[in-house]
Amino acid sequence: MLRLSDVTYLVRDHDEAIAFFVDALGFALREDETTAAGRRRVVVGPADGGTGLVLARTDAHAAVGDQAAGKVAFFLETDDFAAQHARMTAAGVRFREEPRHEAYGTVVVFEDLYGMPWDLIEPPRG
Repeated sequence: MLRLSDVTYLVRDHDEAIAFFVDALGFALREDETTAAGRRRVVVGPADGGTGLVLARTDAHAAVGDQAAGKVAFFLETDDFAAQHARMTAAGVRFREEPRHEAYGTVVVFEDLYGMPWDLIEPPRG
């Protein structure tokens, strides 16, 4: 069996990224440890499991928010689009468009704290 456990996600600051992913998106803080050498490892992800994001602080600020060259790189799937959209809106998440219904589900593009586009999507029930 193969599965993608975690992916690296570039951030300017661990604490601001934790606040966004935990407070605005509703992710769980899975790990936040600092080694004796001062290296901090932070992992966030959906509370019920799945792929996590390793929040990697970088000084290469031009790469932060442009990890996918302006394309949507992350697809956040939900089973209750209306509730998740409302919660994210109340948390101040910036949406680039109004939700729309496509053959593959209800979807909307939103921005993370660095302006990178993501999809929030609820697949059709079938």
